[in-house]
Amino acid sequence: MKAFEEGTIGRLTLKNRFVHSPTYEGLAAPDGSCTPELIDFNREIAKGGVGINTVSFAFIHDSGRHLPGQIGIHSDDMIPGLTKMAEAIHEEGAKAFIQIAHAGPHANMKYSGVQAMAPTGMENKKGGLSRTMTKEDIKNAVNWFKSAARRAKEAGFDGVQIHAAHGYLVSAFISPYYNKREDEYGGSFENRLRLFLDILRAVRAEVGPDYPITTKMNSEDQVEGGLTREMMVDAALVFEENGIDAIELSVGTNTDKAVPTVSSPNIDPKTPEEEGYFVQAAKLYKERVKTPLILVGGFRSLEGCERALNENIADFISLSRPLVREPGLVRRWQNGDTARSKCISCNLCREYIFTGRSNGLICVPEMKLAEKGKNK
Repeated sequence: MKAFEEGTIGRLTLKNRFVHSPTYEGLAAPDGSCTPELIDFNREIAKGGVGINTVSFAFIHDSGRHLPGQIGIHSDDMIPGLTKMAEAIHEEGAKAFIQIAHAGPHANMKYSGVQAMAPTGMENKKGGLSRTMTKEDIKNAVNWFKSAARRAKEAGFDGVQIHAAHGYLVSAFISPYYNKREDEYGGSFENRLRLFLDILRAVRAEVGPDYPITTKMNSEDQVEGGLTREMMVDAALVFEENGIDAIELSVGTNTDKAVPTVSSPNIDPKTPEEEGYFVQAAKLYKERVKTPLILVGGFRSLEGCERALNENIADFISLSRPLVREPGLVRRWQNGDTARSKCISCNLCREYIFTGRSNGLICVPEMKLAEKGKNK
């Protein structure tokens, strides 16, 4: 099966084609440092058989904090805990990546302590008003990403993922919906990519030519006036020319101030043919871009994953909610039990953690089933 064949990202060889997509866990200490619970969470994911476990949404600077319990990579003080995290993942046979991020216009002043900043100041989803970034802010952001990548490498992570999706800082610069600047960082398509390329080059200079650098970017913004699939492909080609090692495609932004152009991907696919929310965007990508494609969203069966890999829709399959429900899903499939994921795509894991109703990422139906069993 292709899903269990080795794959490569840059010069890194992976034992299979499964990736744990970065998924906000909400388990870090108040200062962003690793807790035993967060390390155990990621150990279980790695133990479950994925080729890469991507640790989620590490903020690169206090100004970019978005959520409570968010992991930090903003200070050298974080390195000891991050080292334990990487070691735990390696002990279970997976490669360890970490997603480095700045929330930009969606940073939350409750956790960051400062006003959010964006390519162009605007109201965000929570009703706060972000300020327009200065050239000095942009220079600082590039340095924060560079320093975060250094810390990841020093901590023993095998690669980093630059977060350029969902309307956060880098995504906002790329998106014509967010970016209304009239200087060299806005306006034209080339100018809107400039921040990402500045970050990519700075990170590459910091970590060296052989260290894998990937990115998570939107296949489209799902808002009128935002990034389209065609723009995504053009951007991916530029990223490829500048040495990105793999691209993970996601979708959508955090804004509620615009009208979605496609339906929300919370449906529960019932057949392998229905799996993969962003297959059409992936097909456009694969027509022109050679950089390995990591595709997330809507994969619930081994057959569906195999179909996407064998039909050259994706090079790697990224799983998020299915691994919240079943951390050992990939290993179960590999051991011969190929029943589809137990995840029903209810999105309650996301709802509970984002609304503060749980202290850490949980599968709500699984929790309720366990509670029901205890009460029998």
